[in-house]
Amino acid sequence: MTINTSVNENARLIEVFSAIQGEGLNVGTRQIFIRFAFCDLRCHFCDSAHTWNAPATCKIERTPGCRDFEICSNPISLPILLEWVERQNIPGLHDSISLTGGEPLLHASFLSNFLPQVRLTTGLPIYLESGGHRPEQLAMILSYLDSVGMDLKLPSVSGENRWQEHQFFLKLCYDARVEVFVKIIISQDTDPSELKDSALLVATVNPAIPVFLQPVTPLNTTEKFTLPPVVAPTPKQVIDWQALMKKYLNSVRVVPQTHKMINQL
Repeated sequence: MTINTSVNENARLIEVFSAIQGEGLNVGTRQIFIRFAFCDLRCHFCDSAHTWNAPATCKIERTPGCRDFEICSNPISLPILLEWVERQNIPGLHDSISLTGGEPLLHASFLSNFLPQVRLTTGLPIYLESGGHRPEQLAMILSYLDSVGMDLKLPSVSGENRWQEHQFFLKLCYDARVEVFVKIIISQDTDPSELKDSALLVATVNPAIPVFLQPVTPLNTTEKFTLPPVVAPTPKQVIDWQALMKKYLNSVRVVPQTHKMINQL
């Protein structure tokens, strides 16, 4: 899928806001979230299907954490996005900036210019959340990243099959000495053989890379986008699958989407 998202150094966004990170290695930390539009995957469990395409407008929080959004037209220029992030950047409040989506790497050209400037103006570390399937675009911005959360898509859960891209992506992060972890969504339909293959994939790069098993959050069936029903795994499945992966990896943690528990959506 080819999407032209970088015209005159503009980006198509969904929203910019301040919140508590609810997933993965940075769970519980306060971040400035930049949510990019567009995704070239169609995961069955996706709870952000509204990001698959770009809306005509996007939202920017006026006051960090207050959800007092103002509406702006897409696309957004680089100077305007810098201004928005700086507005959020109350000294000492945030631990990092989260690039999320959608798939942020579809905006790699824009990010290659934006990231060095936003690091300079905010002094905040940059964290990328990615589907882990675009290593070529990752290489364009890797030198500006401090940490990466890579989704590893299981065919039995997501409907996507990206094993080769995932391994290349993970190795790029590890070789660049960027802090990296892997997140795997699990459901009742998860194929345990895919979890073993995932563990071996990560172990081939380095068995010390943390892996987070994230039980899927059941989707709201009233959503505009109709996706196949996905059911959370049973407690026994979760504990058995963690034990399976720990045969090959040092750190396998089970962490649900904590931000949904505290209404930090």
